[in-house]
Amino acid sequence: MSLNDSLSDEEVLALYKANAWSSAEKPQQLLAALRNSHALVTARIAGRLVGLGNAISDGHLVVYFPHMLVHPEFQRQGVGRAMMGALMERYEGFHQKMLTADGDAVEFYRSMGFERAGRTEPMWVYAGNEH
Repeated sequence: MSLNDSLSDEEVLALYKANAWSSAEKPQQLLAALRNSHALVTARIAGRLVGLGNAISDGHLVVYFPHMLVHPEFQRQGVGRAMMGALMERYEGFHQKMLTADGDAVEFYRSMGFERAGRTEPMWVYAGNEH
């Protein structure tokens, strides 16, 4: 697991496609977004990229975690927990840590200490199919 990994475009796109994330359909934008993230965490097994997560932040008070992916072959093995733990440590002490979760990810993030934010309701203008 690393906060300083160098990535090839091909391995990133392969990970997004394996998870059927629609952002893989916009490779230039996806790769630029990841490279311009405030933080990027990766996980490798035997040199293979098996996980990736990123953070967008003002650097002082607020951080948002938009992407957290683990290759389906390696899910439920602690990879996502290790990556999220590294990001949580990196942003320890921040006033607000935010993300949007759906499906099975809801329980995962609850186990990492996240909870519904008061009476807020998730909202977006979204140009994708799913993720």
